[in-house]
Order: sequence, then structure tokens, then C-alpha cells
Amino acid sequence: MKNQLRGCVRINAQGKNLYRFINMIHNRRMNCFDQYVKKDVFYCEIYRSDIERIYEFAEECEVELRHFEYATLSQRIRKYRRRFGILVGVLAGAIACVYFSSVVVTIDVKGNSRVSTDTILSALEELNVTYGSRISDINFAYCENELRLMVDGVSWAGIRRTGNRIVVEITEIVEKPEMTIERVPCNVVSQREAQIISTSVYDGQLMRIVGDYVMPGDLLISGVIEDSKGHVTKHHAMGAITGIYEETISFTEEFASAVKKPVGNTRTERYLKLFSAEIPLFIGRNEYESYLAEEREQYFSIGEKELPLGIVTRNITETEYTESVFSKEELDLKLQEKIFLYEKNFLSDVKILDREIIKEQKENSLTYTVKYTVEGEIGIQKEIFIK
Repeated sequence: MKNQLRGCVRINAQGKNLYRFINMIHNRRMNCFDQYVKKDVFYCEIYRSDIERIYEFAEECEVELRHFEYATLSQRIRKYRRRFGILVGVLAGAIACVYFSSVVVTIDVKGNSRVSTDTILSALEELNVTYGSRISDINFAYCENELRLMVDGVSWAGIRRTGNRIVVEITEIVEKPEMTIERVPCNVVSQREAQIISTSVYDGQLMRIVGDYVMPGDLLISGVIEDSKGHVTKHHAMGAITGIYEETISFTEEFASAVKKPVGNTRTERYLKLFSAEIPLFIGRNEYESYLAEEREQYFSIGEKELPLGIVTRNITETEYTESVFSKEELDLKLQEKIFLYEKNFLSDVKILDREIIKEQKENSLTYTVKYTVEGEIGIQKEIFIK
């Protein structure tokens, strides 16, 4: 094979005027390689561009001619020359490589512990250093100085480029620990109407004992202490005062209410997401007046590194408002769920001793009033104002 870039063809010829055919090739000074005659068959290699003239010689000399083309680069190019998708894909890949090599794809922040990464990224965004920014437009020295001034707690910042990756190295300010000689004087007062069941004083003077009933604002632990000689000292009163108190909460649900219900029509929209931009991959638009939408994002990755390029799939279901009528049993389940969530979110730090549910049914609604008897902390610190 004489040339991998230029197409070569292997031919064999036989016939009664074989040597006349060979002489015609030689007289026309055509390129002919690896030629030999074996058992009255002529073998050689020629360039593909000469194949038509060779066939003309064979027809003139009444020679039977066969040819075989080698798998060269030019042969492959001719084979796929009409497959425009390959060409478009190669061009798109080349453009993507050039584009992603010139813009910021990843920003890594290192060295920060107290200052959050989101705070640093927000400051960089104000300096036009964000995903998709052209690297050639970034003034690294200017951004380093500005970042140190913009973000509290940063004493030094260094920004460097590694390919399409920006690395931000942070050194935080080491603050002196607060040296508190004395705490602010305060009392501990009751924040609820309750009966005291236990007391524990860490600093200050206990003003109530176990079994006492107290009202909101009553003094429990005093931060002002007077000794036997009349000397008054002010303390930061601390302690744990536990009491039993009641708490009441009401929940209401209506028998008839408007709710969104699917009507059966659905639509799927897909977007090509490049950084923060979303490019539609569909035709038309959503014409549903009322709908529910579920969105799912899937990003491409190379190895373990996720690229800022992905597909967003949005499933849209058409809905309409319809009036639904609930039974008493259904409303009971809804109200029980509300009670459970309230106890989980607001009463998790106390001990529930008793729970009484009062049900009140009206023409259009059902109300549950829950009275709790709980055991928990009732004291709260209140600062003593000194003239």
C-alpha cells in the first residue's frame, strides 16, 4: 500500500491482448506499483483516480478487469461523505471543546471554615466570576483584592486557573476569643402559668419553692442578692425551673373545599440546560390554565466530575378546581395528622402528661380543640436594667 491518504486500487487483468493492455498503461506513464504477471493474470496497484482510464484500456484491449479498493483514509471519507449527522456531530464536539476550554466550568473554594462557600460564590458573581464566564475577561489580581474587601472574615484570597477550573484559596481572619469577666445581671422569671415541681439553681437566689403556683412574669430566681450586712451584689441568675402547665390549640377543617384534580391531559417538556440557561427541546407551549408540574434534572458527567450541561424534564398534568366533599371520618384523619405534626414540631422538648380533645362540629366545618397538660421548663432570663 503506497499511500494511505490517496486512494489505492488493486487490479487484476487477463485476456488475449494482455500485454497490449500492459503496454498502454506504461506508455501513458500511469503510476503502477507492485506489478507482476502470474499464470497469464496481470496484478498491480494504481491510484483510484486512474480507474476509469484503466477500464477504457481494458475495454479497448478486450481484457477482463477486476479491482479492489484498499481501506484508506480517503476511501472512508468518500464512504461517509453523505452522512451529514457525523459531520454535524464532529463540528458540535469541536465547538463544545473550544467553548468549554475558554469559560469557567467549575469553581472550587478551599480553606474556608467559618465563611460559607455560598457567600464567597455570591461575591465572585458580583465580580463577574461565575459559571460560564469567559476566563480571558477575568482580572485575577483585581478579583483577589476585591474579594478580601467584600467578604467579612477573609484576610487573604488567591485565585488561579487550572484549565476551565477556577480555584479560590481563602485564609480567614483569626479572631481573638472574647474575654468575659462578668455576665450581664439578670433575673429568671416565669413565662407561663404553672405549678413548680422541681428547681435547680446555678447562680442567684431562689424565690419560689416546689408546689408554688406562679403566673407569667413572677420572679423565680433573683439576680440581686443582699447579704446579712446589707451588701447588695448583682448576678447573672441561672437555673432550671420545671413546672406543670396547660396549653390549648385548635385545628379546623371544612367539609367542602376546592381542590386541584387531574383531568387526564399530560405534557412533557425537555430543556437543554447549559449553566443557568435553559434551551427548549420541544415545539409549542403549555396552554393549560391550571396544572401541576414535576421537574427532574439530569446532568452529564465525565468520570466523577459533573458538567454544567444536562437535560431538564418537566412533566405537566392539567388540573381543574373541583369542589370535594369530605366525610367526617376523612376530616378526622386530617385533623389527627395536624395534631401529630404540631406535637412533633412544637412540643418535642416537653413531656405531655395529658391530652384532651374537644370536638365541635358545625354545618360546614369540624374543629378539634386540644388541651395539653405538659411538664417542661417555665423560666426565662430577663435582664436587670442598672441606672
